[in-house]
Amino acid sequence: MGSLHLSQLTLSHFRSHKRAVVDCDARPVAIYGPNGAGKTNILEAVSLLSPGRGLRRSSAEDMTRRPEALGWKVTGILHSQKQVHELEIWSEAGAARQTRIDGKAAPQTALGRIGRVLWLIPAMDRLWIEGAEGRRRFLDRMTLSFLPDHAEHALSYEKAMRERNRLLKDMVREPSWYAALELRMAEAGTALHAGRLKALEAIEAAQEQAETAFPTATLALQCDMPAAAQDFRDALADNRARDLTAGRTLIGPHRADLYGVYAAKDVPAKDCSTGEQKALLVSLILANARALAADIGAPPLLLLDEVAAHLDATRQAALYDEICALGAQAWMTGTGPEMFTALADRAQVLEVTEEAGASVVKRV
Repeated sequence: MGSLHLSQLTLSHFRSHKRAVVDCDARPVAIYGPNGAGKTNILEAVSLLSPGRGLRRSSAEDMTRRPEALGWKVTGILHSQKQVHELEIWSEAGAARQTRIDGKAAPQTALGRIGRVLWLIPAMDRLWIEGAEGRRRFLDRMTLSFLPDHAEHALSYEKAMRERNRLLKDMVREPSWYAALELRMAEAGTALHAGRLKALEAIEAAQEQAETAFPTATLALQCDMPAAAQDFRDALADNRARDLTAGRTLIGPHRADLYGVYAAKDVPAKDCSTGEQKALLVSLILANARALAADIGAPPLLLLDEVAAHLDATRQAALYDEICALGAQAWMTGTGPEMFTALADRAQVLEVTEEAGASVVKRV
């Protein structure tokens, strides 16, 4: 199987890091240090090497180091299968984020064609009990890992829907104003929905094929969506009267929800214990990674922030064993080195501390 890993990561004026250079090999990267030292900021920097707004969904301005506010830059040397790419992501003094791949300007979506990044962060621990928006984002990140064009379908759909919603709020009733927008929504929306279904199929297959210490989840996409673009276009036209009353579009993939069930217990994920919900999320991330490894020939980069929280010692050890068996470069954080004892020499270890108001990264 091929390899997908970073051999170097450089942060310049990024959040708490004035400058940090991490040289590494393809093994997992275990990062420990006190809360607030800047561990998660390293994972966020890696997440920017993929399409989207990163694991915190922050603005470019929010990621700049204070008080200087000079702008920031993240550079990575990515080994993707048998190719090596230099990736540069930066923002100048609060300006929009920019991307270069191998010295050439590129759209963010291009990052998804050369590297795949998955993450699990503490904010996702409440995924099953909060609103549907977070579950859609979770599903779309999984889908994007398989289908790099998924981001473009999502952007196209959202843009057309925003324009249609503006017409609805202004109480525009002339059908001709809606026709072109609804065509774009129908084409992008059905592609979006089909991609999500394909991703769920791949995830469930990967769960069934694995023997793991983590519980499997039965997943379902709850969305009243026709399979054909023309049918969705007709549905949008038929629904205009209701949408005009509401002032927004009431049908479509933007209303979808991901429903999960703890398969062995036949209990909805939202009703499971905190530890069970965490274990289900870990199971899905690992299944996603296995499915990707089979699909593209290499496991993705994994970003696992405080991953050991709510996992007992047995499942911690099982998680590390699965990551190593996959051959994935997993960037993991914890408050102390004891969190990674079960990894032993299978990982490279970094300590992050704060000195004189800046994060300092040391190889251990």
